[in-house]
Amino acid sequence: METLLALLPLGLVLGLLASGRASALVSGLAGLTATLAASATIIAQSHGGNALGRLFLNETMAGLWLSGQVIAIIATGIFFHHCQQTRGEATTEDAVEATPRRLWTLCFLVGPFAESVTGFGVGYMIALASLRRLGLGGLPILLLGLYSQSLVPWGALAISTTVGATLAGLTPNGLGLGSAVLQVPIHGLYLALYWRIARTAGVGVPFAQKLDDLAWTGLLLLLIWLANRYGDVEIAGAAPTALLAALRFWRDERPDRARLASAIRINAPYIALTLALCATRLVPPLRHLLQPLWAMKPFDNQPAFAPLYAPGFWLVAIGILVVLMAKASLSRVIAKAAQSAWRACLVTLVFVVMAELYVGSGMAQQIAEALETAVGREAALGVPLFAAIGGFLTGGGATANAMLMPMATALGHALMLDPSWIAAAQNSLCTNLTMLSPIRIAMGVALLGLKISDAELYRHAWPLALPPMIVGIAAIALLLFASV
Repeated sequence: METLLALLPLGLVLGLLASGRASALVSGLAGLTATLAASATIIAQSHGGNALGRLFLNETMAGLWLSGQVIAIIATGIFFHHCQQTRGEATTEDAVEATPRRLWTLCFLVGPFAESVTGFGVGYMIALASLRRLGLGGLPILLLGLYSQSLVPWGALAISTTVGATLAGLTPNGLGLGSAVLQVPIHGLYLALYWRIARTAGVGVPFAQKLDDLAWTGLLLLLIWLANRYGDVEIAGAAPTALLAALRFWRDERPDRARLASAIRINAPYIALTLALCATRLVPPLRHLLQPLWAMKPFDNQPAFAPLYAPGFWLVAIGILVVLMAKASLSRVIAKAAQSAWRACLVTLVFVVMAELYVGSGMAQQIAEALETAVGREAALGVPLFAAIGGFLTGGGATANAMLMPMATALGHALMLDPSWIAAAQNSLCTNLTMLSPIRIAMGVALLGLKISDAELYRHAWPLALPPMIVGIAAIALLLFASV
């Protein structure tokens, strides 16, 4: 009976999302209500009313604290994007030829960089606009634009990885490192599909260029691993993509002084943000000064918050400077950002608090033990499937991790499997599958104004789900084999 109660909130959320009749916010509110009711019943039966009150207070406060840090990045990232739009320069560039080198740079560096900094599909919007300037159109442009989401474990300054790590009891860098290892074969398969899609878009990639793509993809993945190993997970996507994009621009375009100055001027806010984040995380004196400065850590198992070290501070500071230099209305930008961000912020809060209650009440552990009893060790193979469904339905890695990470890691502990790799599989699968979420698909169709149905787009886009699914299932299978 208790296991059924524990499954009810999770099943309710997945069912509502899958039905297409309820938004992520409505589904989350329903799930949170069901979680409160189920956990109240379970705890009252086992520990009594006093324990129930303490748990609700502690876990709710912990959820609010964690979600507050995520919301700070959501709100400031969207604010930064709207600040950048006041400049209007990036949309006035002349069209350029769609060469294989430019296409790879756009799909694997420029789009993922924008998504790493701001998140929530902003990279997709920028990628689609850039693809149109290459003279591409139709269905292939939508598929190529989805590659902006290929490094989503580090999207929005890695908030999904940070949330997942906190709920799994890991460090953000530890989870980022595991995700970086899994991203190597995922990206290799992404690259093979990219060549096929590029050909359908009319940009054939000759064999020599494929070798070049392969070498740069390997370098990108190596830098991401190093950034997670020796830096902060927050910049592990932005710094490597920004560096390689600059090197590719210099190699492929051979810009003269005027063109180089123009490129720097157009991308100045992103350059300033990347330099600020890298400096505060990679320069020891700055890091040691800002990280503990006014830091707040009310919960031992939650990350600390240092106002001047947080990415949101730099997003806001540089964004305001951009608006002032553009002589635009700051109040209007704030109003637009609030209108764009409030729903994502509220969804995040609901799901993170729900996740904290799942962990604190023991419901996640009950589900894991029930799965182990019913299926045995093979229950671990359900982690990639649940993660993929969560990412696809919610369209957000932080939301999907908040919903499913407690169950995934509890299952790993119950089966005596390395929880860090279980968490890495959960994080990688749910974030990578957000690229195919109905939210992203609808966004792309609407932005381009194409007369194409979602069903037709999915008929061509579904192979993009195979790389993370294949790698996730293989990773869990290897984990099971190694633990025998």
